[in-house]
Amino acid sequence: MATDIFETRESQVRSYCMNWPAMFEKAEGSYQFTEDGSRYLDFFAGAGALNYGHNHPQLRDLVVDYVSNSGVTHSMDMKTPAKRRFLETFERIILEPRNLDYKVMFPGPTGTNTVEAALKLARKVTGRQHILSFTNAFHGMTLGALSVTGNSMKRKGAGIPLTNSSKIPYDDYFDGDIPDFIWLEKVLEDSGSGVDKPAAVIVETVQGEGGLNAARMEWLKALADLLRRHKILLIVDDVQAGCGRTGTFFSFEEAGIVPDIVCVSKSISGYGLAMALTLFKPELDVWEPGEHNGTFRGNNLAFVTAARALELFWTDDAFQKELAGKIEELHTGMAKIAEHVKGATVRGRGFLSGIWFPEPDTAGKVAAEAYKRNMLVETSGPKDEVVKLMPPLTIDSEDLQKGMHILEDCVLAATGQMSEPSRIRPPH
Repeated sequence: MATDIFETRESQVRSYCMNWPAMFEKAEGSYQFTEDGSRYLDFFAGAGALNYGHNHPQLRDLVVDYVSNSGVTHSMDMKTPAKRRFLETFERIILEPRNLDYKVMFPGPTGTNTVEAALKLARKVTGRQHILSFTNAFHGMTLGALSVTGNSMKRKGAGIPLTNSSKIPYDDYFDGDIPDFIWLEKVLEDSGSGVDKPAAVIVETVQGEGGLNAARMEWLKALADLLRRHKILLIVDDVQAGCGRTGTFFSFEEAGIVPDIVCVSKSISGYGLAMALTLFKPELDVWEPGEHNGTFRGNNLAFVTAARALELFWTDDAFQKELAGKIEELHTGMAKIAEHVKGATVRGRGFLSGIWFPEPDTAGKVAAEAYKRNMLVETSGPKDEVVKLMPPLTIDSEDLQKGMHILEDCVLAATGQMSEPSRIRPPH
């Protein structure tokens, strides 16, 4: 047997390849292709970094042209035509139609980078240290982001105490038995509570890694109103739920709120290239030059594809309307599949959704069955009890339905109701 360089040389910290050992060589649209010619239907989409699928032809051609013409690739925070075009396009297509007046900051190019920048800015603006986050939250793997993350396994990886943050109950954490925010409101109003006023509260509108818990719009609005009354900043982490994944460009639009700070990454580049934004109200722009930076905050290839993706998909409401129909298809399919298992329920919102199973190990078995049938899905939740579905927003109806049929077979197989896999055959 040939030596596997991944086994002998790469760290055991890797995870996805443990469950999906195939050697993926090419990718297009909603599929990935292996060296031996097999194809896999991708309901993972780069953990939400590929909202427009793999290698969208117009974006791919743009990258090739830009590189062929010796366009600047790396620019720190210097001015380039590529960055100018992105900023102008983002302002025109995203901010202005939504009446959002945000300054745009380019931190380091990942989700955890934008969260770190948001936390640092909130503390700098308010002069307060404490941050509140929510049960089952996930905000990233660097120390600041880990301090506001709930997952105990990920928190332990820090190796030091994670301080200056506290966790409060997410929507419906107590199954409706306790009124929303009753504790938070009480301690904020009681000068004898001993609880210091926080600089900010950071929240995901859908907890992507925490089990696909989706906050109600009225809960988000009540949170925003409470924080505004107490002059506490609201940070929305839209790293995974943003860029259209819940049905609107920002996941908080339906709630009618305007967060003080918004964290954006994953699919903002449109092409799976590393890019992140930290958006904040102009009055919060108190940074000193260079006070927060990052060597790779000027990824011009990402600026180029990001601007074009906004033009392709968000110039008008046509794409959003088409997406709404697909979301309905997905959720109808999931509801039908959940009926096969007593107690199973549909979780999440939009194309950041999945199925929760009462027996925690069921979800892992379903994901393993999916891989056998050449389909990629992952699990979510504190016990990995949710099968998580994140197909590309551009997936066609035929592939969406194909995925639903495969998933149904997987659930039946994982729960002992059928056994024979029906693989997707390689194209001729």
